[in-house]
Amino acid sequence: MESCYPVRAFAAASVGAAGSAVAELASRLSGVPVHAGTSPDLARAWFGSSFRPAGWEVPPPWDPLTRDYRCADGWIRLHTNAPHHRRAALAVLGLPADATPDTASVAVQAWKGGELEAAVVEAGGCAAQLRTTQQWQSSPQGQAVSAEPLVGWIRRAARPPAETTGTPLRPLDGVRVLDLTRVIAGPVATRFLAGFGARVLRIDPPDWNEPSLEAEMTVGKSCARLDLGTPGGAAKVRELISTADLVVHGYRPGALTGLGLDEHRLQQLRPGVVTVALDAWGWTGPWRARRGFDSLVQTASGIADAGMAWSAADAPLPLPVQALDHATGYLAAAAAVRAWTRRLDGEVYAARLSLARTAVELQRAADARRPMPPPWESPPDPTPASLPRTAEQTWWGPGERLAPPLAFSSAGPVPVMAWDLPAAPLGSAPAAW
Repeated sequence: MESCYPVRAFAAASVGAAGSAVAELASRLSGVPVHAGTSPDLARAWFGSSFRPAGWEVPPPWDPLTRDYRCADGWIRLHTNAPHHRRAALAVLGLPADATPDTASVAVQAWKGGELEAAVVEAGGCAAQLRTTQQWQSSPQGQAVSAEPLVGWIRRAARPPAETTGTPLRPLDGVRVLDLTRVIAGPVATRFLAGFGARVLRIDPPDWNEPSLEAEMTVGKSCARLDLGTPGGAAKVRELISTADLVVHGYRPGALTGLGLDEHRLQQLRPGVVTVALDAWGWTGPWRARRGFDSLVQTASGIADAGMAWSAADAPLPLPVQALDHATGYLAAAAAVRAWTRRLDGEVYAARLSLARTAVELQRAADARRPMPPPWESPPDPTPASLPRTAEQTWWGPGERLAPPLAFSSAGPVPVMAWDLPAAPLGSAPAAW
């Protein structure tokens, strides 16, 4: 599917940023310059799916009710992949648990988009009214997030330099990464870190499942479950933090505070720990604590509306991939690697990113290259079959993984992107390093 946004170039730029950070770290470890090169075709392909199963199928990625609906004054998108988000949307619409998209469509038509969005969010669900770019940019949240930096840096008190077993071949060897993220953006970041030797331990709640993403996002990681709301789970995660080098989390502003794990507490548990935080809507503005996902940000920020207008479609047209998730993930990985490099000199940094701020960057990139060609004049992306892949055995069965999108050059040894652990289900490992 084509797009009026420069997704291919955006993918290459964000993957390239992460690669440059690895090259910088490898240069520090080897003492000779290391350079990173990016394959735009492979970078774009990694923004879709890097893994292709052989002889078995990955479950579908969307709940049947997750889609765009016509409402009384336009369009709205409901996101119901998580069971509790589905229950919230159905409760607001007054529908039974076995409601179909057709019955939901009838119920949604009776609502104005803004009112339904507010009601679903208030009920603990996830929804976004379709807005134009202009409407988003003039809204309080649009204005707030556009004023934020793409990567927000916070410098902490200096600590003694961290020790490392990293080498130019595996620059992140031995770095303990506690992964408190879900779905795509955060897992993309930690998958990248694992590819260069980091020991990634992902923690999920007991009842959280992502069957369509496990083969894609768990490669290179150990995946455990903890209930952070229980005394035992809280004590265990604090124990893990106390021995972690880097914590990547996807909690909304204030959510970690509610668990007793705000940034100040993290630094108490592990002085000098590097933290990278991601959220959907930004770190300022009235929506900063709102739940959100890539497709909702595309809907609210004007991206899906611009696609619809550009292609003369009769329904919202999002990006051909979850580009906000993937780009934010690679930018978060770049921030993590750069912060770790500084940590080796005793400097301590925290980084914050959001899908909505990444959307601002993509929209600015699109504005810089307008006017857009019509879709029939746009060059097609390479077919997946034409890209190099390597065989891989996962917990579910065999398949093929795309070749890495990065290549490094140097007069000395260069980093190798490879994963030491096969993809496996969430909760398949103990909560231990």
